Amino acid sequence: MAAVQLKNIVKHYEQTPVVHGIDLDIADGEFVVLVGPSGCGKSTLMRMVAGLEEITGGDFYIGGQRANDLPAQQRNIAMVFQSYALYPHLTVYENIAFGPKLRREPETSYRPRIEAAAKMLNLVPYLDRLPKALSGGQRQRVAMGRAVVREPALFLFDEPLSNLDAKLRVQMRAEIKSLHQRLKNTVMYVTHDQIEAMTMGDRIVVMNAGRIEQVGKPLDLYDRPANLFVASFIGSPGMNLIAGILCMEEGQTCLRTANNLRIPVPASSARQGQAITLGIRPEHVVVRPSGIASIGTDTSTNISTNVSMSIDSIEPTGAETYFYGKLDGILNEHTCCLASRDRLSVATGEKLPLNFPIELCHLFDSQTGLRLN
Repeated sequence: MAAVQLKNIVKHYEQTPVVHGIDLDIADGEFVVLVGPSGCGKSTLMRMVAGLEEITGGDFYIGGQRANDLPAQQRNIAMVFQSYALYPHLTVYENIAFGPKLRREPETSYRPRIEAAAKMLNLVPYLDRLPKALSGGQRQRVAMGRAVVREPALFLFDEPLSNLDAKLRVQMRAEIKSLHQRLKNTVMYVTHDQIEAMTMGDRIVVMNAGRIEQVGKPLDLYDRPANLFVASFIGSPGMNLIAGILCMEEGQTCLRTANNLRIPVPASSARQGQAITLGIRPEHVVVRPSGIASIGTDTSTNISTNVSMSIDSIEPTGAETYFYGKLDGILNEHTCCLASRDRLSVATGEKLPLNFPIELCHLFDSQTGLRLN
């Protein structure tokens, strides 16, 4: 096992910068997930750690040793790829044993490790099979077994579950997390799936355009996103965002929308007249019961915590139902999402009266995108 330090890591392809000054410390035995949209630089960063890409600038340390110039085979790192990278003509046992054989280890040395890894990963019945006789999940476990047998200081996973179906992804997420809890190795895990990031990582590193947007524990990122990008990226569906201007109405801090609707918002460090963005999670949007008067509404000033949504589409998932639509009186192009565990008898084209509880709202500076205190 080993701690990892990245200090001002930069990557250029010819004259094009793709990674911009990454600083990150990973503790010994920690499971850290790099998450972000396609092209954000997360896989490039991992490949630099693995020694598969040259580091243009900055310093990379593993176990306290600077490793920029160490060849990949000397870094004591094992990498699990999206494509499994198994040899089709070798059996499961031979695939797992390929590394030790290449290093000319005696079979008496590595066979017990293979047997232990196979038992840990439920591969014992398949050791004599070729990869073509295995399912996708079994092939990925073989790739993991090959990494485990190496006994590395650092595990790297590069989108290992992307080729699996939804049910297998859930199963493999649990197996990888269980493997980490048994071995206690340091893990860097790359994914574009924020559900994987939320369920697996001790900490999450959110990347965008070659930069780190926020680092923190999964629920810290969910409950207190540092900026608009993290707010919209973390969470499925993403946070609802409504732009406007901060104003005061009868002593109440409000967001005034382009259509002159005022929505009460939490007090913040923003000043009157500042462009701000209100954020609220879909599960925090409340359906106002039909026939109940609008609490906290003054029609003379149009101050309201209540907003109506014209429903465009409905997505039942079983446990929850997602309602998507336009918010009346705000912006025609703005789509809102409500996540409800209630079986609401509502059809597309109808309107839902909504409430945005002030205590569950988030505020961001519209220009900088940063969270407002």
